[in-house]
Amino acid sequence: AEQQHQPVDHQEGRGNHWVPGKTVGVGAALVNLSMVQGFFNVPHVDGVYWTLEVELLFYAWALLTFKLGWLSRVHGLLALLFVLRLAYFGFEQFAHVSLPYFAYRLLILQFIPWFAAGIMVFRLASGAGTPRRDLALLGAAVAVLAIVDSVGLAALAAACALLMWAAVRGSLKLLAHPVLVWLGAISYTLYLLHENIGWALIRRAEQAGVEAHLAIVLALAVSLLLATALTRWVEQPAMRWIRQTYKTRQQASRGGVAASPH
Repeated sequence: AEQQHQPVDHQEGRGNHWVPGKTVGVGAALVNLSMVQGFFNVPHVDGVYWTLEVELLFYAWALLTFKLGWLSRVHGLLALLFVLRLAYFGFEQFAHVSLPYFAYRLLILQFIPWFAAGIMVFRLASGAGTPRRDLALLGAAVAVLAIVDSVGLAALAAACALLMWAAVRGSLKLLAHPVLVWLGAISYTLYLLHENIGWALIRRAEQAGVEAHLAIVLALAVSLLLATALTRWVEQPAMRWIRQTYKTRQQASRGGVAASPH
């Protein structure tokens, strides 16, 4: 029978409650603060942190587009990225040629249909977009997913887009339930801290003799509590400070322009 090789915990039985293979050194943890540790082949502090690189790159490209005054060209820019995504797929599938992976990663081509769908849903729901072009690009994003990934993922993207549109338009009253509002508020913090902390808590609880299902419930409860605390006392105050600082600077900038001589 084929054996499954698992990481060896040399401290098993000596009070070690961390998850084998899930720990990193101080240096790796510091590099993780950049959120682009993957580019340097540095291990993630938490398994889900690979997504932070994708998120940061999207924000960087969005900021560059804004600074260059290209927001009005967003449909063309996204369409170009769709073409590149299809080109990578076509060369790999039919010519067995791998195009440069660094550009693929830097341009987040694997995920660009999903980001495009979100942008188009925002434009459609806000009423500030161009409905025909927005719907056309949304359809193109779904089509690209169907071609390069699977029909199932394309259907999921279409369903998510419809649900997001309905939610923003206020059609899903259930989302106003206090419990769902609370979960929505803490969801990002919960996402960032749940994995390794959860595994470690489950491991420690089981080593202490706690039944497996109860250990899972305990880890979930602690993760929810930590996410709530960090959201309330760290994330939300930080966001308020950032927005107020930006607003103050914008007002000062407008005031300086108004006071300058003609």
